[in-house]
Amino acid sequence: MVPPLAIAICTTFFKKKFTKSEREAGITNYIMGLSFITEGAIPFAAADPLRVIPACIAGSARAGAISMAFESTLRAPHGGIFVLPVIGSPLGFFIALVAGSLVGMAVLALLKKNKA
Repeated sequence: MVPPLAIAICTTFFKKKFTKSEREAGITNYIMGLSFITEGAIPFAAADPLRVIPACIAGSARAGAISMAFESTLRAPHGGIFVLPVIGSPLGFFIALVAGSLVGMAVLALLKKNKA
């Protein structure tokens, strides 16, 4: 969930770092990320792997660490926020998701150069 959300947030707040088509693709990443579909991050990672992949790793690692600290569990292998009722420690899960997404966004914003 974190990589597409981090990219989506970054395309929203750091528009100069992305082309118009990338910003448009970033919008769909909100929906994909919240649905637990990470494939929305693939085009961005393929286009700029040296910047996007480390940002996604940093954000995902932060989210994973926080979710473990809160002992969050997820019995459904897919579904994103739509399976919130079956998540153990949903507040911890939400905090981890937000924190990881913001860390990923910040790292991506720092690594990515402005588009000409």
